[in-house]
Amino acid sequence: MEMINATGRRKSSVARVYLTKGEGKIVVNGKDYKDYFPQPHIQANLQAPLQTVEVTNLYDFKINVAGGGFKGQSEAIRMGIARALVKLNEEFRVPLKARKFLTRDARVVERKKYGKPKARKSFQFSKR
Repeated sequence: MEMINATGRRKSSVARVYLTKGEGKIVVNGKDYKDYFPQPHIQANLQAPLQTVEVTNLYDFKINVAGGGFKGQSEAIRMGIARALVKLNEEFRVPLKARKFLTRDARVVERKKYGKPKARKSFQFSKR
């Protein structure tokens, strides 16, 4: 089996995921994913697509991720892993799509407008 690559995006994070046959190692930016993401709920985010299709210890993932914070990065990685698994086996599409792992979440931070302190917040109004 050759290397399969896929891309995942969320907010301003972009994750490039490389899947190979192996024993279940996930390496993010040169570190083990448990070192890179110390929070347990974020680690579960990365494992979710693998547990959905029950291939937890069959494939190794090498991941490069840039931009955003830890939550956006983890969700970008989750999408990339799901896309790589679908490229590997088309039958994985149905359970992964049901859990919305293949859907790009397009919500991003709204830009700041001039004359306002933030995107929508206004300065206090004073009649006199």
